[in-house]
Amino acid sequence: MHVPDGFIDAPTSAVTGVIAAGALAVSLRGARRELDEKTAPLAGLVAAFIFAVQMLNFPVAAGTSGHLLGGALAAILVGPYTGVLCVSVVLLMQGVLFADGGLTALGVNITDMALVTTVVSYAVFRGLLSVLPRGRRSVTVASFVAALVSVPAAACAFTLIYAVGGTTDVSIGKVATAMIGVHVLIGVGEAVITALTVGAVIAVRPDLVHGARGLRQRLRLRVDGELVDAPASPVSPAAAPTSRRKVWVTGLVASLVLAGFVSFYASASPDGLEKVAHDKGIDTRAKEHASAGSPLADYGVKDVSDARLSGGLAGVIGVGVTVVAGSAVFWAVRRRRDTDVSPVSHGL
Repeated sequence: MHVPDGFIDAPTSAVTGVIAAGALAVSLRGARRELDEKTAPLAGLVAAFIFAVQMLNFPVAAGTSGHLLGGALAAILVGPYTGVLCVSVVLLMQGVLFADGGLTALGVNITDMALVTTVVSYAVFRGLLSVLPRGRRSVTVASFVAALVSVPAAACAFTLIYAVGGTTDVSIGKVATAMIGVHVLIGVGEAVITALTVGAVIAVRPDLVHGARGLRQRLRLRVDGELVDAPASPVSPAAAPTSRRKVWVTGLVASLVLAGFVSFYASASPDGLEKVAHDKGIDTRAKEHASAGSPLADYGVKDVSDARLSGGLAGVIGVGVTVVAGSAVFWAVRRRRDTDVSPVSHGL
């Protein structure tokens, strides 16, 4: 659903740019509360993982493919504010380095793919957790449904933006029907990927999943006829850091393998937006990307003739750049939080 340059007119692109900038400013402040010594390293990895999985287009209908958007996954793993930042980092890397998603349309893409998917999915996720039994299985189920809903929600958001600032004279009803129809199918793939990933992290380190916090109930014992909380089990101080490191290394290796090797087998069919744009004539106003001459444009390394090697190297470079850029952003936000809560800031 990466919107290229030319689909949306300049005034609407400018307005969505302001909305995106405001969302990022709010998210930077909100992320200070979400990021701690556990989640700050994970957030950069989540951004890199989303980048990698977005390279894996999967077939959803005849001649159409889809890929992960990632808003639900990021929000549930590291929190909604940090989730907006994760997806935004991915979109920025894709637009600047890989000519994927227009630079003038960056505000449209952040609003649609980062803001809408994260807000909608996290609202659905929290709503479901409030009525489902407390437990890990409920987190996985809620993750599935939240991710499923987030993709057609993004399709609706694009349709609304196009209704306001579309550059071609196309029936909005036809655009809406086509966009929502195909993205409901893509949402199923999004839901499966999100639920499997969240479930995998919960299985090894549930404390690292933002959406699972507060669900674990303390064991209660009856003492002298009254129920009291049992003392917390002692945890080895060295155990948690080692386990977090293993989770991070495993996630990074998985991202590199997906982007560097598995991506070669991704579907070559156009994704949902590309297919609808071509069928409805929306793409007649598309403009050449400003980064079309980038050495990594179209997810290939310039002057590397072997397609498998070229795509694999581009994927590995993308994962590396995204994890570094994302980690730098989140560590900076984390350090700002430390500054805000330091004794000096409290006048002590």
